[in-house]
Amino acid sequence: MIRQSISFTEPNDKWLKSQVESKEYSSKSELINDLVRQARKQQRQIDWLKSKLENAEKSGFTNDSKEQILLRSKALLDE
Repeated sequence: MIRQSISFTEPNDKWLKSQVESKEYSSKSELINDLVRQARKQQRQIDWLKSKLENAEKSGFTNDSKEQILLRSKALLDE
């Protein structure tokens, strides 16, 4: 495992500490690693969706732009 030193704003540090204190995570490092895993997974999903949108746009399946479709998709996810 690679060791690094990072700095947090006070509100972020308080939130991290509260997560560890609530026994949700055993350490800040575990929490940060989990957040990074989640962000990487989310980025893979976004990349997959963009690829599908670009393919649909190129095929003439829709006249909507990928930005319009992505906005609608995000809105559905937030419901």
